[in-house]
Amino acid sequence: MSSSPDAPRKAARRRRPDMSNAISAEHHSIDFIPLSERYGTPRRLFTLWFSVNLHILGVALGALGIAAGLTLAQAVAALALGNAVGTFIMAAHSAQGPQLGIPQMIQSRAQFGVLGAAVPLLAVIVTYVLYTAADLLIIQGTMRSLFSIGNDASLLLIALVTLIIAYIGYELIHSIGKWMTFVSSALFAAAALLLYTGHPAGVGRAHPVDPQVVGAAFSLTMTQAAAWSFSYGPYVADYSRYLPPDVSAAKTFWSTALGCFLGSTLIMAFGAYLAYKMPALGSNPADAVAGLFGPARPLAEVLFVVAIVYGNVMNVYSAYMSSCTIFSGFNRMSHVGRALKLVVMSMIMAAAIAVSLVSQDNFQGYFANILSAMIYMLVPWSAINLADYYMVRKGVYDIEAMFDIHGRYGAYRWRTIWVFVLGIAVQEPFMSFTFYKGWVTERIGADIAWVPGFLLPAVLYTLIERGREMQPALARPE
Repeated sequence: MSSSPDAPRKAARRRRPDMSNAISAEHHSIDFIPLSERYGTPRRLFTLWFSVNLHILGVALGALGIAAGLTLAQAVAALALGNAVGTFIMAAHSAQGPQLGIPQMIQSRAQFGVLGAAVPLLAVIVTYVLYTAADLLIIQGTMRSLFSIGNDASLLLIALVTLIIAYIGYELIHSIGKWMTFVSSALFAAAALLLYTGHPAGVGRAHPVDPQVVGAAFSLTMTQAAAWSFSYGPYVADYSRYLPPDVSAAKTFWSTALGCFLGSTLIMAFGAYLAYKMPALGSNPADAVAGLFGPARPLAEVLFVVAIVYGNVMNVYSAYMSSCTIFSGFNRMSHVGRALKLVVMSMIMAAAIAVSLVSQDNFQGYFANILSAMIYMLVPWSAINLADYYMVRKGVYDIEAMFDIHGRYGAYRWRTIWVFVLGIAVQEPFMSFTFYKGWVTERIGADIAWVPGFLLPAVLYTLIERGREMQPALARPE
């Protein structure tokens, strides 16, 4: 008796991961995930994106609004609004994973060309190297406290553990996310309770009364929070691509969105509360939070390190696939061997260590600047990708052509590349760094660069591409 055509999909949905899958090195890389190997449910996305946000770097970001002069209520409102915007967009990318079955940035070849995709890919790789460096910087003090080792040794130790987990890959990352949801939630809930009971009254601080100053600080804090969630966009579909293709796009979207929004908003609100109660936390929020636990401080520090390593794993895992997407286009490579995988991941980790060594004396300025740089580079790519998927091609792609420079997507799609460059350039008057401010930002005192950076590329790309006849394409191989 012949089986139903939908049998592989139904079997995939029933199949559950086991521990052997979690500790076995993943054999897929940038290639398409066959339908027979799809498994899991969207619920796994909630725990993944909730847990990855619950670490000290999120606490540090939440503190920035208080440091900029906002009240606690103003800071929390700005953080929530920023996360809502960033989460909505990153979750729209996540919904692409089950439908296409390939890493997020491979799909960008349909917009930029097989080789032209290197343009946004370089920006993505730089972003994740910088983010990994920020993670390393913020946990150095905790590592010294735990193991009585120097900065260099702590960086190498974290790098080694990160590489091992990232090398094993997808299933282990999801499995860790499930357990970290409970562990990290308990840790920061306890920290919030200890902070509230141990420091019942806020210390008070002078807040600006000039509405323009408050507006500028509110806008900056909102942008920084949006950048946090935005930054997941180029790799969010990497963690949904194993789901069966008949999984509801709405379920994929909301499982991702709720996990990311709740995790990021709660941890940042805690950071704002911590900064309000303990302004002296400065550039070492890990030390401030760990100090709340008294004799249990070493346990809290261990959990901080684990959470930071987990975030770094996701950065390195997806930066590796973005790197492979660049050079694989030249020879139609559709799969990356495990030896090359280890080499690429090691190079990414080495670059992050180098950046952290250079920037370790000015963490707060460095962190604020990379949040701004990330959103300026990633927003135009995100606008183009979402416009193509939802407005132009409506989710229909030729997967095989994404690995062929002579295929329908070609080697370079210069129209898209110029739209991307224009999307970055149009933000210049609105940009805000510690070392440079655009003339619009100087005049209005607010950083709103991501608004034109998203709207202009999205509209231009849609108008250009929808005016061209789109060839019919097979959505996926079997």
